[in-house]
Amino acid sequence: MSEALTLDDLAVPLRVLRLLTGDFGHLPAPAVRVTTVWPDRLELEFHDDLAGFEAWRDALGIAPDAVTHTTQSAGRTRVLHAHTEYAGARLALVGYGRIPAPAAVGMAA
Repeated sequence: MSEALTLDDLAVPLRVLRLLTGDFGHLPAPAVRVTTVWPDRLELEFHDDLAGFEAWRDALGIAPDAVTHTTQSAGRTRVLHAHTEYAGARLALVGYGRIPAPAAVGMAA
């Protein structure tokens, strides 16, 4: 970006956060990210809480088949992504969950 943004430039995602608090205050609390990199985007992250991710996905009306899945940390962490528009902002849901290590085969107990 050629110019530094002001806090006013982040008004849309901050306003959406306020709306979500009123509309969905009963849902699990996410980690919240607003950044000058994507000034029209609000990101809600759920660490070790895929059930929280699913509760928000359902409440926002995002279809299950719209969720994408990746892994990170050498396949030890599942990452779910879902996106929607909400009150003029791009809303991103991200859920992180541990993938259990596979049981060792043929190991003595």
